[in-house]
Amino acid sequence: MPEGPEPDWLFEAGAQRTALPYSFVIGPDGEFGLEAGKWVALHASVEGWLEALALADHARRCAVTTTMLQGAPVDDLELDGFEAVPEVAGLADTWWRGSDSLIAVYRGEAEVMEAPRCRTATIYAGLDAWGLRGLDDIPTFSK
Repeated sequence: MPEGPEPDWLFEAGAQRTALPYSFVIGPDGEFGLEAGKWVALHASVEGWLEALALADHARRCAVTTTMLQGAPVDDLELDGFEAVPEVAGLADTWWRGSDSLIAVYRGEAEVMEAPRCRTATIYAGLDAWGLRGLDDIPTFSK
């Protein structure tokens, strides 16, 4: 059943399996996000959220080093020279691709909880072409 204050509506995105102070929901235009008395869209689509999950798994497996930041240092990240990863359709939560690294920036939980200390970023460094782009950089050979 849809939830939410009129005229907007949200659909719960599956039953929660752990105790969280928010729910994962799908918004009126297909966005994937969080709701805790306040609605925050993380990704412009459910597909974007799935792409972000897949990218996190891929980056975690391929990175030489992984660094996590929390709170104010997230805002100090220098993203010049990085390009947004469009497949994740990031809104509050975004991904950035550099020459040898991927950076995931998560601001949605901090926003829905009104807790800036909850902002996080994960920097996956030491990636080669496969680590940065996966199958996009695999050459194909024809006979």
